[in-house]
Amino acid sequence: MDFVMSTNNLVVEEMMCCAACGAAEADHIKLKKCNACYLVKYCSVKCQKEHRPKHKRECKKRAAELRDEILFKQPESTHLGDCPICCLPLSVDESNSTMMSCCSKAICDGCDYADQMRETGGKRQSKCPFCRHPTPKSQEEAERIQKKRIEVNDPVAMRLMGFERQEKEDYDGAFAYFTKATALGDVGAHFNLSLLYHEGKGVGKDKKKEVYHLEKAAI
Repeated sequence: MDFVMSTNNLVVEEMMCCAACGAAEADHIKLKKCNACYLVKYCSVKCQKEHRPKHKRECKKRAAELRDEILFKQPESTHLGDCPICCLPLSVDESNSTMMSCCSKAICDGCDYADQMRETGGKRQSKCPFCRHPTPKSQEEAERIQKKRIEVNDPVAMRLMGFERQEKEDYDGAFAYFTKATALGDVGAHFNLSLLYHEGKGVGKDKKKEVYHLEKAAI
């Protein structure tokens, strides 16, 4: 019991002062946590570099533990998120929702149907249930809208364009769009990239990058 308490006190003391030089945090000294393990703090980059050999093993172990916690944590909802209208989780079966080309929002079939009933009953013009943009009247118009979404760095529109290129076996184009989408935080694009790295299409086969993108998609 005494050993556990002394160990805990040591950890607290390390968090309150620089792990390298022992300087305590003050008005003129701001301590920053190690951004890999969050176990220790440093007063300067110099101290962090000097302490690295002693801290490296413990840091790697804790960083791996933190990554596993994030990777295997049960998510509150699916990667698809919630319907932006009713705020209920979208079904993992994507056939139960509709992707709107005008705003790149996935709308659950319930909200889409309710909006259609209102428009039919009131003889109103067909519009997007979310952004109220008029529904495209042709495939050409939908494609023009999608291009505009890509121009404003919409990651969902980029992923969908990447998928279209992949369907046409333009793997170089698909890789480019998926890469741009992942840089903007799109989870689905990470999964699509993992498949390209697995199959070696548009890019050389790379197991490490495949696993990396799979983990990003899972997190």
